[in-house]
This record gives sequence, structure tokens and C-alpha cells, in this order.
Amino acid sequence: MQVVNLFETPLIVAQLPNAPALNAALKTAILDRRAGDVGVRKSNWGGWQSDTQMIAWGGDPARRLAEQFLGLCNQITAPAPGTQPAFAWSVEMWANVSGPGSANEAHSHPGAVWSSVYYVETGLDEGGEQRGGNLALYDPRLPASRMLPFDLRYRRPDGQIYQSLSAVHPVAGQILVFPPWLLHSVHPYHGDQERISIAMNANAVPRHSSEEYLARPER
Repeated sequence: MQVVNLFETPLIVAQLPNAPALNAALKTAILDRRAGDVGVRKSNWGGWQSDTQMIAWGGDPARRLAEQFLGLCNQITAPAPGTQPAFAWSVEMWANVSGPGSANEAHSHPGAVWSSVYYVETGLDEGGEQRGGNLALYDPRLPASRMLPFDLRYRRPDGQIYQSLSAVHPVAGQILVFPPWLLHSVHPYHGDQERISIAMNANAVPRHSSEEYLARPER
């Protein structure tokens, strides 16, 4: 017998090079912005969330992070067969500063091609006790995947029991990239220090637009 999983949902996990120096510069830009900005309230419960224009106010560190993100997007995106890419990439970027008790409710990012989260600071010592704040990714087939009688579950090809939720523990300097339609949330964070993360959307825009964009798909 062979068990094959069909219709996978991609999750890209990458550790960025030179992350400590980049994170120090990003932290300074984000905390300076927070000092004079009340932020917005969207999916966040508690904490501070910026507007989506961090590319404009985050300076060179924000642009370098966006370039890293788009470099991954270029590797994992392909034109449809028989077509030529007729678009350029545009990035929305926003910062999150989460204190004890902060969380993000389940949501998605309509209209984008890829979404991501990058961890500047986790608020925890490396290898220390996990104190919540995990990124939760939900099976997009819910509730169909749970509509089994008598609490039965499917087995995966490796023999493990299928789960409809995957929780990813944050690591400083790590970027996670996933489809924007994938429902996700952040579990309540119970650490003593503030946690800093950056969310990004990669959008496809017409190549003939007169605006400046960060990268093109043929790069």
C-alpha cells in the first residue's frame, strides 16, 4: 500500500544571513516609529501594530528585508505554462510589537500572492522555555477535514495522526512564507520581554505601472 498526500500547502522556512545586524537596525526603526505613532488595530489583541507602509518609513533595513523576501518569492513562484510574467512585485510591510498577553486572531491576507512573517526578537532566550506566541497555521479545508464520524482521524504517509493545525515556534532571524489565503493566528504570548515581528505581503502589479517596485519576477 502507498499513501500519497495530494494538494500540498507550501510553507517556506529560511534563516536570513547576517540576521543579528539586520535585526538591530530593524528594532531601532520600529521602536522609533512606535514612540510617535499610536498604531492600528486589525488582527492584533494588545501590543502595537504599525501601518502597512514600513517600506516608506523603515529605511534601508526594511528594503533589505523586502529584497530577501522577494528573493524567496522569485524562487517559489512560476508563470503559468505558455505565459510570460507581465507583472512586478510590490511589498506591503508592517511591524508588530507584542507584550505579555498579546495575540493575533485568525485571519488571512486577500489579494496577495505570498505572505510572510519575520522575527526580529522573540522575547525569549535562545533555547529557553517556550512561552506561547506560536504562529498557528490552519488546514484550509476546514471544517471538511474534521467532519469524520466518532472522532476518527486520518493517518499521514509517515504513520502519524493528521492534525488540522500546525504551530510554529518563532526563531529570531527566521522568515516564514506561506500562501496569503492560509488562515493563521498567533497564540497568546506569555514572555516577560517584548516580541518584535514583521509581516509582509508580496503583491503582483502590472509591469507597465509608472510606480517604483522592489523587484521583478524575472530577476
